[in-house]
Amino acid sequence: MTHPRLVEAMTKPGFYPHRPPEVETLQTHISFIFLAGDYVYKVKKAVDFGFLDFTSLEKRKHFCEEELRLNRRLAPDFYLDVVEIAEDTGGNINLEPRGRIIEYAVRMRRLPADRMLKKLLSEGRFSPPDMEKIARKVSDFHRQADTGGRIDENGAPAVIRHNQDENFEQTEKYIGTTIPGETYRFIQSFINGFMDRHRPLFERRVREHRIRDCHGDLHIEHICLVDGVVIFDCIEFNERFRFGDAAAEVAFLAMDLDFNGYPDHATAFVDAYVRHSADIELVKLLNFYRAYYAYVRGKVISFRLDDRGIGERDREAAKELASRYFDLAYAYAARPERKTLILTAGLMGTGKSILASRLASLLRADLIRTDVVRKEMLHIDPGEHRYEEFGKGIYSEEVSRRVYDRALETAASRLRAGKSVIIDASFKSRTERLKAAQMAKDLQADFFILECRLPDRLITQRLKARMSEKGEVSDGRADLLGAQKGDFEAIDEVPARSHIVVDTSRDPERCVHGVIAEIQKRQTA
Repeated sequence: MTHPRLVEAMTKPGFYPHRPPEVETLQTHISFIFLAGDYVYKVKKAVDFGFLDFTSLEKRKHFCEEELRLNRRLAPDFYLDVVEIAEDTGGNINLEPRGRIIEYAVRMRRLPADRMLKKLLSEGRFSPPDMEKIARKVSDFHRQADTGGRIDENGAPAVIRHNQDENFEQTEKYIGTTIPGETYRFIQSFINGFMDRHRPLFERRVREHRIRDCHGDLHIEHICLVDGVVIFDCIEFNERFRFGDAAAEVAFLAMDLDFNGYPDHATAFVDAYVRHSADIELVKLLNFYRAYYAYVRGKVISFRLDDRGIGERDREAAKELASRYFDLAYAYAARPERKTLILTAGLMGTGKSILASRLASLLRADLIRTDVVRKEMLHIDPGEHRYEEFGKGIYSEEVSRRVYDRALETAASRLRAGKSVIIDASFKSRTERLKAAQMAKDLQADFFILECRLPDRLITQRLKARMSEKGEVSDGRADLLGAQKGDFEAIDEVPARSHIVVDTSRDPERCVHGVIAEIQKRQTA
């Protein structure tokens, strides 16, 4: 009975036995929430969205009871009871209750707003020990959560495949609006390929009972650091959204932290969870599930565009937000499954730095620029230009050898830490390229050389334009191009699989997408 009379009654302080000084009303697409002093009352709307059905009083009572039961797993002291709302013979709506029961509400203790994780993060009041507490709470919860039977069935590859296919079917109509066709196809290819390659892993997760009755909606707005850690507002209305691999739930929170600008916290959460759960294999599934949840968020927000009542401003905001989630899904899908060392190679002005920078961002790889290493090593301000003769001064063979050695040492350290690395340099020498290839082999990292090519006239144009760009580190200039061409040794010393030629005359974004697709194709062949 979530009609205006009930809502109006529940907005008044006198409606509640404890007489709060004021009542704040919030609403979602499925609930009304009344913040009444020290307590919160949540009433379900009489709606049917297919994936949930609250259309009858009996169903709303059932799901209120389910909400209470399920959330007491993680917040036992805050979820208090289910209360009856009645209407007496005079038409007065009350909580006594007097009269016939017309509605039910979940009653909770109010959580302190200043201890919500989202607020703590935004104000910089969040510390590493706090993340340890959250990871331990989630890990302990997963360990104790129900598993087996119909719960396990939701981890079967066929079910996961169905869920993924459903996402793509439901978002196809948004191609060109919130998701580019190229992005849509790339993510779809990644999902299908990953599931084909790792079917035994998914099956093993089921056998090991890694599929659990989880929270289902674990993001930063549902975590409060009070009385230790309180996690609230789990999914009660559809078991399908709650039953899943513990890895998926971990990925959901990590994705939400990434999206909100806290990637380091996301990494810390995952690391702490793996440490407490001893579920080392979970890491193999993280990008898959992070891509899935980012895609789901993009899908759900895209649905808003189907509402004819939405204003133009809200429509544009929804488009922008959905696109950001789809972009994040793409970034996850693009990341290599194994640690990888990538070199750029080619003449000055061919777009190596632009390509390397964008790739590093999407692949979440560490970027090492030899132009920066050179000047840092020689204690020169990166913005200071040194227009030396070719092969002289700070660009002598001896200095360059030391620069490349330093870059490779740094790359090795980061590869040992499990990270992927991109070295932005000319790599004109076979010797230096072979050193890099051997290092990658020794550290069991995949290895690629991206040879950037561009017609001379375009190189000249770019170099002339670059000289006037503020903050540009490179000292490359057009009058050195001929000498560099004569000094560049053809790339023929590595297997064809490791050598990717990049036409950088194309649009930079298309260039980047093409390189990522090519790397992924070769890594999974």
